[in-house]
Amino acid sequence: MLSELAIKKFAIIEDIRISFQQGLSVLTGETGAGKSIIIQAVNLLLGSRASADLVRTGEETAELEACFDITPDSGPARLLAEQGLDGNDTLIIRRLITTSGKSRVFINSRQSTLEFLKLLTRNLAGISSQHAHQGLLREENHLDILDEFAGTMDLRREVAGLYNTIVPLTVRIQTLEAEQLRQEAQKDLVQFQVDEIHAAAIQPGEDELLEQKKEKLSNAAKIFEAVNGAVHQVYDREGSIIEQLGSLAGGIHRFKAADEALARTADRLNAIILDLQDVVDSLRDYALEIDLDPESLDSVDQRLDLISRLKRKYGGTLASLFARYEDLAGQLDQTLGMDRQIRDLVREKKALADQIRDKAQELSKRRSQAGIRLAQLAGVELAALEMDKARFHVVISHQSSDQPKDILTDDGHKIFASGMDRVSFLLSPNPGEAPRPLAKTASGGELSRIVLALKAVLSQTQSFETLIFDEVDAGIGGATSEKVGRKLAALADQHQVICITHLAQIAKYGHHQFRISKQVVNGRTCTDIVPLASLEERVEEIARMMGGARITDATRTHARELLTSNA
Repeated sequence: MLSELAIKKFAIIEDIRISFQQGLSVLTGETGAGKSIIIQAVNLLLGSRASADLVRTGEETAELEACFDITPDSGPARLLAEQGLDGNDTLIIRRLITTSGKSRVFINSRQSTLEFLKLLTRNLAGISSQHAHQGLLREENHLDILDEFAGTMDLRREVAGLYNTIVPLTVRIQTLEAEQLRQEAQKDLVQFQVDEIHAAAIQPGEDELLEQKKEKLSNAAKIFEAVNGAVHQVYDREGSIIEQLGSLAGGIHRFKAADEALARTADRLNAIILDLQDVVDSLRDYALEIDLDPESLDSVDQRLDLISRLKRKYGGTLASLFARYEDLAGQLDQTLGMDRQIRDLVREKKALADQIRDKAQELSKRRSQAGIRLAQLAGVELAALEMDKARFHVVISHQSSDQPKDILTDDGHKIFASGMDRVSFLLSPNPGEAPRPLAKTASGGELSRIVLALKAVLSQTQSFETLIFDEVDAGIGGATSEKVGRKLAALADQHQVICITHLAQIAKYGHHQFRISKQVVNGRTCTDIVPLASLEERVEEIARMMGGARITDATRTHARELLTSNA
């Protein structure tokens, strides 16, 4: 329940504080006194967007504060506890709005966010204003109203969650399928290139080794001749180097006993001879290995030509050739794996589509049942508001589709994030008239009564403790206003109801009444609000509402009769 409202430096309001109680509170006053500004302030305290032009002229900051009485087991109390805030029985919301357009929110003295404020106040109060009346004319709002009545918002959120999972999944599948088609078109070429490189079986550094081998094969005959010549000179010919060194060593060896230095020299000569013999053995072995076959050189040339051609084709170096091979092989693997990936995603999408299909159909069934109840109950309420001949209709329709990208029910109906249903509220004002959209049928007075009728119906299922009505009396008068007043009083039996009205026939039903007026103080227009505690104060205000500027004794008598007859 809204127990107190304080407004400072806001529009034409300088500083007011209002205490509210249970029952029906009516706010009355002349046109332009600031009654709707109070409703605007409450809207801001419930989370509406703020505007800098709401700050009173000449001031830097507007300040709004509301105190709500809540129970420890209520939703707001639980949310406060989750944030570490004390909220056993009181919720205090404070909002500051500056001329720069910035806004700050305080909840139980701790600064908070606008998002949390909206969450916290979602079910605290429901405001029905001229904006709500116009909103009722827009068909896109009818589904929300029906879901609120049916209690299907949780199921609708489940459908939305599935929808928001399926849509990007569908885009992913389509992207992969397009990529698969593109890769399939190149698959033969990629496969040929992979096979070409793989068949070559090139080893790292093979091009350098082949260049060395080619150099050796190109000079094989000359190398063979040089090696054999060296063997001949060192060992084979008469008077070879080894033979001469042997003779030299033998001559010195005879005198090694005479001089130790000569002995060491003779040993060194013998070692040289042994080394030369090893060299000769190595040269003979090398000569045996020399490939003098011309075909060997041709084979190396062909291999080098192959490697050179592949290097030119795939990047210029063996490193780039190997990198290209890995890339091409990866493309092939991706092409092969993409089909499997698409199958997995399609399987996942099908499972999700089955779920959303079942939930959307269950949601539609519950909406259809609720739509019948809503139309019946709204009809009862409208009859109580002098619209007994009107018939309120809730029409649920579906959109068919044959597009494969759409999510469809078994009957081919398109499923959206909100489900498969389109909801329209229609009205037959008089018997024999076909149902038509509210915007084309309802007058201002009828629309006000339809809003009130729906509020009366929805209040049975919504958890709002406070219902606020602005412009509920638009376009009505006489006996109709009496019935609207009685309906508001009946709502006040279960909810705190706050109503702004211009009609005495409605105001008389108020359990509490406040007079809102404006006056000029020191050259500035200010709005003031005064609780009318006594019967005489209420008589004067009701008389003003009935008689305008001239209040006569007869008007006062009539006003008193209105109030006392209602007591």
